[in-house]
Amino acid sequence: MVKSPEQEHPQEALGWAARDDCGLLSPFKFSRRATGEKDVKFKVLFCGICHSDLHSTKNEWEISTYPLVPGHEIVGEVVEVGSRVEKFKVGDKVGVGCLVGSCGSCDSCHDHLENYCPKMILTYGSTYHDGTMTYGGFSNVMVVDEHFAIKFPQNMPLDAGAPLLCAGITVYSPIRFFGLDRPGTNLGVVGLGGLGHVAVKFAKAMGVRVTVISSSARKKEEALQRLGADAFLVSSDANQFQAAMGTMDGIIDTVSAVHPTLPLLGLLKHNGKLVFVGIPDRPLELPVFPMISGRKIVTGSYIGGLKETQEMIDFAAKHNITADIEVVPVDYLNTAMDRLNKGNVKYRFVIDIGNTLKEA
Repeated sequence: MVKSPEQEHPQEALGWAARDDCGLLSPFKFSRRATGEKDVKFKVLFCGICHSDLHSTKNEWEISTYPLVPGHEIVGEVVEVGSRVEKFKVGDKVGVGCLVGSCGSCDSCHDHLENYCPKMILTYGSTYHDGTMTYGGFSNVMVVDEHFAIKFPQNMPLDAGAPLLCAGITVYSPIRFFGLDRPGTNLGVVGLGGLGHVAVKFAKAMGVRVTVISSSARKKEEALQRLGADAFLVSSDANQFQAAMGTMDGIIDTVSAVHPTLPLLGLLKHNGKLVFVGIPDRPLELPVFPMISGRKIVTGSYIGGLKETQEMIDFAAKHNITADIEVVPVDYLNTAMDRLNKGNVKYRFVIDIGNTLKEA
């Protein structure tokens, strides 16, 4: 598509932004950069709401810059491509996750691990290469370098597929990297929320034996009957934990609140791995003796690189894996954020941007 003179200049966009750490969002007009030669411009159709959005709007990690347009589980339809774009064409379905840039020259970038690049650029709240602030997917249009765009398979629903761009890759990457994907592996998943329910789905598709570990006994039937987990432990039940001691090859801990780690270490076999993917707002206590007595590994994982994210989406499409979602209009956004803060969603809110974000 040949650009008109108008398209060489910044493009008007409409979104919802937080103005301060009270966390409330309201309509916000801003500019997207002109579509460059390696850029893809797309109309945003859906955007998931991640727990990170809640932390960021309230500045709970003390790194937020306002005005802040959240959203990093973004899907839509390509409306324009730059002259040197190779992966996409107008009309393609496309997604953008947590990253929109990196240095491209460090060891991490060379290893397709842009998520660990020291100069990675987050989808919102970061400074882009040109010095402008990045704004996320709670908006009607995105412009992104094609390297940071994910091609959506034809059979992947856009609304239920959107959360996989953060929640999906966050759990898929450590399951693969730490060798917890081998059939017959015993894997624990702590927390049955936005991340946890997707972790169960991926692990079961890989042939793994899954135990859900939750603070709520009310989630047992959901975990076993609907999601297909093999076992369920209530974290407050000492007898259940005692019976399961030393049975797990690995644990994916998705909880973003402070919680005890000693009982989880006890569940691991020797050489077992406890992998944190949730981000509590305060430090956790980590007892050393249970680690050294079983050569247990405590580690973490942060989303995934672009190559692995595409692999994850393709795997999900092949195995019909999607997030369980509640689709909401954009004017329900503050209510949705409040419900998310209270844990009152099953399991991911997705904003219907395409049909409900309109200029007043």
